[in-house]
Amino acid sequence: MAQLYFYYSTMNAGKSTHLLQSAYNYSERGLTPLLYTAQIDDRFEEGKVSSRIGLHAEASLFNTDTNLFKEVNAQHSQNNIDCVLIDEAQFLSTQQVKQLTDIVDTLHIPVLAYGIRTDFLGETFSGSAALLAWADKLVELKTICHCGKKANFVIRVDKDGHAAKGGEQVEVGGNERYEPLCRAHFKALVWQ
Repeated sequence: MAQLYFYYSTMNAGKSTHLLQSAYNYSERGLTPLLYTAQIDDRFEEGKVSSRIGLHAEASLFNTDTNLFKEVNAQHSQNNIDCVLIDEAQFLSTQQVKQLTDIVDTLHIPVLAYGIRTDFLGETFSGSAALLAWADKLVELKTICHCGKKANFVIRVDKDGHAAKGGEQVEVGGNERYEPLCRAHFKALVWQ
């Protein structure tokens, strides 16, 4: 039975690595995975899911105008799709998450979505909120704060290394701009 999975964490927990391993497992068994990543995230090469440990794979791009159900349905009618994997799922719209539920419920294709739960101010992304509400399975991938505790949050740092306390919700960046922290260290830097 197909289900919608949401694998969530802060940055640096291995979400993209896990996604690429899942895609490899499908391919190794002669099945066809369909990978998507956010067009807005162009840190690496456009049209690729890339992990920090050097793994990568080709992926279709989604943006706010992408109708994922229509695209997957069209691909599925031409070449049987066995699984849909979404990287950077926090950038999905609420409507696109509804489309993912249609892929699962109508096309009977499992969907594995990977993303971060909250932004640098501790606020939920709309895509993540919808996935937390509607996914059949929620799986937390864990990483640690510099103190050794589980990191639940992420901060954005400015050019001087100070935690940002305001700004646009979406600003693409990697380790040079973001740091995973436990709640106590997050609160000390952002909420105080």
